[in-house]
Amino acid sequence: MRAVHVVIAPDCFTGTLTATQAAEAMAAGWHDTAPNDTLTLLPLSDGGPGFLDVLAGALDGETVALTVSDPLGRDVPAAILVVGEEGERTAYVESAQAAGLHLLAADERNPGLTSTWGVGQLLEAALAEKPQRIVVGLGGSGTNDGGAGLLSALGAGPPEHLARGGTALASAPDDALSGLLAVREQLAGVDLVVATDVENPLLGFKGASAVFGPQKGATPELAQALEGALGRFTEIVARTVSEPLDLLAGAPRRLEREPGAGAAGGLGYALFLLGGRRVSGVDLVLDAVGFHDVVHGCDLVVTGEGTFDWQSLQGKVASGVAVAALGAGLPSVVLAGQVLVGRRETMGLGISGTYAVAETPEQVDAALLDPVGTLRARAARVARTWSPAR
Repeated sequence: MRAVHVVIAPDCFTGTLTATQAAEAMAAGWHDTAPNDTLTLLPLSDGGPGFLDVLAGALDGETVALTVSDPLGRDVPAAILVVGEEGERTAYVESAQAAGLHLLAADERNPGLTSTWGVGQLLEAALAEKPQRIVVGLGGSGTNDGGAGLLSALGAGPPEHLARGGTALASAPDDALSGLLAVREQLAGVDLVVATDVENPLLGFKGASAVFGPQKGATPELAQALEGALGRFTEIVARTVSEPLDLLAGAPRRLEREPGAGAAGGLGYALFLLGGRRVSGVDLVLDAVGFHDVVHGCDLVVTGEGTFDWQSLQGKVASGVAVAALGAGLPSVVLAGQVLVGRRETMGLGISGTYAVAETPEQVDAALLDPVGTLRARAARVARTWSPAR
């Protein structure tokens, strides 16, 4: 039987493995079963944690190190990536480096108190590099402040009103964003790109507080309070700046209703206020790493993430890889820590199989204790199904 060429292209397994570590564990397990197969490792991101590392490995750029504030105001190391492309400079920013949920201990997760001030510091550092384009990857946040902290760090308003977390916005005065126009002018000549596959608006039943707040530690009561506070924040915005016009309809655009406004606890909304435009994070990364060239001539694509659930079907790495593989005429399989969707939901994406590392509470505990070993063992079993060369 001939050996096969497999491209291993996972996202990070949030909280346990980076995308690179996950790819290496999968490759080790595959080689345990099918040592003659050719494996190409291609770690990926959709804009969340690992976004900068993936791009730095694929693009010829300069990494600029700095220190920023985490969601609770503590200093953390971070970086931006500056790349020269056809005479233009692009600065890449990973918001999770400053606002990531992974920066908080379990008992610190309170989206009513956490702030995106540090993301504003990252954006300020990117502006200092005088780029023509800034790409901000969104995802994996532990914040729910509508990007108010980011705006405050850039000079849009006082931190005592904007950088004390989401719930503090409920009592912010009407003039809390008095400097917003000046910040918008500062960014007027920059193409601000918002890289996210989250399509949720800022408010409502599908908004940031209702959908993502509980994942960040919000109780139902806190999620409701955050919804009201973000509603107050949009009122302040409306008093400060005019809504942009929809060029086709000629009517004002409600930015809080735009797809992606609710990404990263509303960071999408703040970046839209600054003139940002949304693109698919996973598509941007796939283009940057040359996915379509890499998979040319291969036989199978293996992707994965920590939990493969309904959100994964909305444009995260696993679904983006599956769609891209389908377009190239290749089968794809998903190897995840847990799989919470069925065959019917995945067929439309062209996914040929989904495999969970853990299916029982005991297996979940084992996977958390030994994420590399359990993922490696599961990959070895998957190779028995997919590699004729074993």
